[in-house]
This record gives sequence, structure tokens and C-alpha cells, in this order.
Amino acid sequence: MQIFEKLYNMTAFSALAEDPGALLMLAIGCLLLYLGIKKQYEPLLLIPIAFGVILANLPKGGMGVVPADMVQLDADGHHFKNLFEIAHDHGIMNFIYYSLIKTGFLPPIIFMGVGALTDFGPMLRNLRLAMFGAAAQLGIFSVLLAAIFMGFTPKEAASLGIIGGADGPTAIYTTIKLAPHLLGPIAIAAYSYMALVPVIIPLVARICTRKELLINMKEMDRLYPPKHTIKNIRAAKIAFPIVMGIIISLFVPDAVPLLGMLLFGNLIKEVGSSVARLSDVATNAIMNTATIFLGLSVGATMTSKVFLNWQTIMIVVGGFLAFAVSIAGGIVAVKIFNLFARKKINPLVGATGLSAVPMASRVANEIAIKYDVKNHILQYCMASNISGVIGSAVAAGVLISYLQ
Repeated sequence: MQIFEKLYNMTAFSALAEDPGALLMLAIGCLLLYLGIKKQYEPLLLIPIAFGVILANLPKGGMGVVPADMVQLDADGHHFKNLFEIAHDHGIMNFIYYSLIKTGFLPPIIFMGVGALTDFGPMLRNLRLAMFGAAAQLGIFSVLLAAIFMGFTPKEAASLGIIGGADGPTAIYTTIKLAPHLLGPIAIAAYSYMALVPVIIPLVARICTRKELLINMKEMDRLYPPKHTIKNIRAAKIAFPIVMGIIISLFVPDAVPLLGMLLFGNLIKEVGSSVARLSDVATNAIMNTATIFLGLSVGATMTSKVFLNWQTIMIVVGGFLAFAVSIAGGIVAVKIFNLFARKKINPLVGATGLSAVPMASRVANEIAIKYDVKNHILQYCMASNISGVIGSAVAAGVLISYLQ
């Protein structure tokens, strides 16, 4: 009987009885895997996050990320175990989390790859549309205020509100700096809603009238041609990340880790063949490796004890509201602009002011084509969409500066 008892204790069945919530978390992990594999909702990130959730909640697996107070060496909260001690005492996933995530290393690295994949040309050609990327940040600050009213601390509320920027690395970086204990649910909410952009944008776009959705941007350009054009677009593309980086660093220095890496990645893309190897590594080997570690370790923070509470439910609801308000903010800004301008803008351009590049632009373009098959607005949407990436990074820098 002692042998059978030891064999039973060797298995994880006894641990399941002590923590039945782990079964629910395993089901949630499988659901996220289904959305990533079958529905193709942000599979590059959702699949690693989902599998990280499963690993973290396997009983006795030792793959869940432990709270920061468990890696302290003393009671004052200032001295922590080194990485070798963390790996020895708490396992490989905690080593990855505390060395790559907790330090804020991976989100800027991913931003470098995003910059190397992004073409700022549409925004530079349509600078007047860039302001709608700023208007779409309304969701961040409105939900921040609502979350404080609901009982969240200012730092927690800022981490929740940043979901409205529709930028996963930005949400993760802000949460690491301000409320690391909320990293799991905020990351899941951010990436889940990014994956649901094809559902959320059409839902919010119902506030537009048919007449507004039929506004043809190319026809507007023909009737009211731009007064100024960029003669050397390549030189402008190279100069933009340099000038923008310097200006933003002077006004919002806390935005530099994210925005600086984004602009550096874009610079090596635009320079061309002389640094093509750097651009290739940034967009492939480095970004893919960073994505794997980021997804697995963020998912591993979602243990049943952390995730199954009312605060998590409020984060999920608040994240949806932040997304919806950001989209609505951009649309309303266009509506107001059209009241005073002869050259009208399709409100769907404002709907793409959040950072989900280029998915938001593709979705808005598909909606416009449904109403008029000749009304292709993708390049105009990208102008607002790209400015939204910069806007959300700046908003994150502002929040970190005020609250950290």
C-alpha cells in the first residue's frame, strides 16, 4: 500500500483535487489554442500564449510564473535572487520571465521588428490623416478614468487603459512598469481583442451613416488635389525616424525604449540594401525568437490563483470598452472634421487610428468596398493606422512618466 501511495503522490491527480481551478485554466488555454489554430486569430502570438497558459496550470509541472515576493531574499523587498537562483528554485519559465519580460527587454525588441516591417510612406503622403491616430487614443484615457472610479489604483488603471491602444508590446511594456501583477490578464485581453479587430471595427462602425461610408477618398483627391507633395519620398522616409525619434525623446523620454526601437527598425528598412541583413534579422530571427519567449512566459503568468477573480473579469470588460472607445473616438473626430472641411474624409479612416497594423486598415477597406467596389481606402487608412502606433507608444510613455 505504501508503494501504491507513493505512485499516487508521484502523479498530479492529488494536486488537481487541491486546485480544481487549474482544470478551468486548462480549458481556457485550449480555447485560446482553438482561436489561434482554427480561427487564425493572431496565431503567432495567441498560440504561444495559450500553450504558456496550459504549461503554467499543469499540476506539479513547475512552469507557472511565481509572484515577485517569492524571489526576494529579504523582507524589505529590495534584494532579489539572481537569475541562477531563480532558475534553480522556480524553473526555466521563471528564468525567462524575470530575465526577459520583467526587465522590459522583449517588448522593445519586438517593436524593432515591427518598425522594420512598417512603411511610413502612406502617413508621410497624407499627414493630415495622422491626427486621427491621436484621436483614437481617447479609449486609453477614458477607460483609465473609469477604472480609477471602479477601484483600480492609478497604475493598474493605466495598464488597463493602454489596452485601448491595440498594441500588444506597448500594453505589456506599460504593465511591466506599472502593474506587473496584472500582466497575464492584460496581455490576454490585449491580444485577444487585437485578434477580434475584424469583429469590433464593423460593430463600432455602425455609428456611421451610409452616406459617410460612401465617401470616396480618391475622388476627393481629384476634386481637391493636395497643394504640396513630397518630391523625394525615399529621403523623407530615411529622415523621418531620425527626426521623430529626437523630437519625441525630448518631450516624452519614457517613450524612447519602445518608440526608439520602432524607429530604428524602420530606419534600417528604409536605408536599403547596404543594411539588408540587419533588417532581415530584425524581422525574422530576432522577432520570431522574441515572440516565442514573450508568448510562453506571458501565458505562464496566468495561473488559476491569479486569473480566476473579479479583477480579471473587469480587465476583460474594460479592455473591450477601451478598444471600442478608441475606434469610436477616431470616427467621431472625422465626423467633426467633415463639418468644417470641403474635402471630406471617410470615417473608416478614423476607425483605424488604433495600432492594430495592418489588420485594422484591411478591415476598414473591406467595409468600404462593400458599399462601393471602387472605393479602395487602404492607403488612407494606413496613414491613420501607422500614426496610431506612434500615438500609443507616446501615450504609454506619458503614463509611465506620471505614474512610475
